[in-house]
Amino acid sequence: MAKIFLWIEDRKGKASYMFWESLMKQLCPEVIVESKKNNSELVKSVKALRDTENKYIIVFDNSFDNLQVLMEQKRLMKYVNEKKNIFLLDIICFEYILLEFEELIEWIYASEDVFLEKRAGVIAARNKLVEAFKEDNFNYKRIREIVEYNKRIDEHNIEQLSARLLFDLTRNTGFEVSKGTLGECWIKSCCEWEERQENDICGLDNNRLSVFEKMKKIYVGSSLKLQFSRVGLEVVA
Repeated sequence: MAKIFLWIEDRKGKASYMFWESLMKQLCPEVIVESKKNNSELVKSVKALRDTENKYIIVFDNSFDNLQVLMEQKRLMKYVNEKKNIFLLDIICFEYILLEFEELIEWIYASEDVFLEKRAGVIAARNKLVEAFKEDNFNYKRIREIVEYNKRIDEHNIEQLSARLLFDLTRNTGFEVSKGTLGECWIKSCCEWEERQENDICGLDNNRLSVFEKMKKIYVGSSLKLQFSRVGLEVVA
């Protein structure tokens, strides 16, 4: 039987790798996740692939306003189009997947959490970014709430903005995400957070979910559902 591989550009141990590994383990357990260390090595691996029997799903961060990424992406598309068993997921980055997840705010904050007020500006910036992209408006650097959140927005690309927004939304919670950290609350069942304190209450405190249920909800409540369908990935019911 042919195997299915998911090739990603992030190293093992990084937050992105942990996310994809957990997601595949829960929803598509037959998929083998492999790191190619960075986007250049990922492109080289696709170019060098000679296997025609197995299926390869490629996760290449589409940082559409990063010139270096665009150049690598152009090369990647050439090699993908030359092969019939390679398929590309069209996503910005894993941080944006979590940002666009429709239950994000409801998960990380309890209904009367002080962070809802303290981080109102971050929440507004996230909401406007997701709203803009749903409407195919990619001119996000001119959106007032985003400019107010990041005064130096012109110095950053969409991947950097997504990572910063997600970190600022999740820091000091069990859902904290940075480049090297993926909070346990994303990849473990409720509530298995080893460092949880008595006052650490999130939006899932009264509706606890298994890790499978979490991954399934993220899949359904983000662009992953459409992307998986496009590349023929079947999700466990």
